[in-house]
Amino acid sequence: MSCLLFIQEGMNAVSEAVEVSLPQSTEVKMNILDLAVKGGWVMIPILLLFVISLGVFIERYLVIKKAAKDDDRFIDRIRDYIQDGNIKSAEKLCQKTDTPYARLIAKGIQRLDRPMNDIQAAIENVGTIEVANLEKGFFWVTTTAAIAPMLGFFGTVTGMLRAFFDMANAGSSVDIGLLSGGIYEALITTVAGLSVGIPALLAYNYLSARVDGVITKMETRIMDFMDLLNERTQK
Repeated sequence: MSCLLFIQEGMNAVSEAVEVSLPQSTEVKMNILDLAVKGGWVMIPILLLFVISLGVFIERYLVIKKAAKDDDRFIDRIRDYIQDGNIKSAEKLCQKTDTPYARLIAKGIQRLDRPMNDIQAAIENVGTIEVANLEKGFFWVTTTAAIAPMLGFFGTVTGMLRAFFDMANAGSSVDIGLLSGGIYEALITTVAGLSVGIPALLAYNYLSARVDGVITKMETRIMDFMDLLNERTQK
């Protein structure tokens, strides 16, 4: 009996020692700000690119949406005004419509007394300016799509370098806590760069597609206008 009591007391002592030596589990919670801070200074240019590209996307979306509005009766009304010799009303209609194709046709109306080649050249020059105005600011979106992932990978390299540097300086006393800072920086910057670069690329492609739609509409309206002028000269 005394032997059994001795064994039981020994087992109790071992279990108490194990409970003391084991660390208490703690739940670690992190928010976006904590992750950004652990990502290091590389997160600053990535964040700036995100803010700029987002602002450009919203502003360009509104501009292109306004430019894409269409009036099915626009050319018919222009034809009626020109055939009646009411040039002033045709110019006022273009100003009221306030779209890229309306401004192109307004330039053509201002050149009605010129040869057809001069009218077409003037319209093409204005069209080039209109397209450039629609694509204003696209540089920042494309730059974000290209540079943000590269900044993320750069942060990955610097983070891993810092992790190995700390490990080399620690010698034999290396622990996971010592390496966590560099590893956090390496992984977080990669995620941040891709999270900003991929949507920026999608945003650029979307805006470019919308601009192409506006250009197609401009070309269609200009063809209708030039046909109108050809009909006018043949009479």
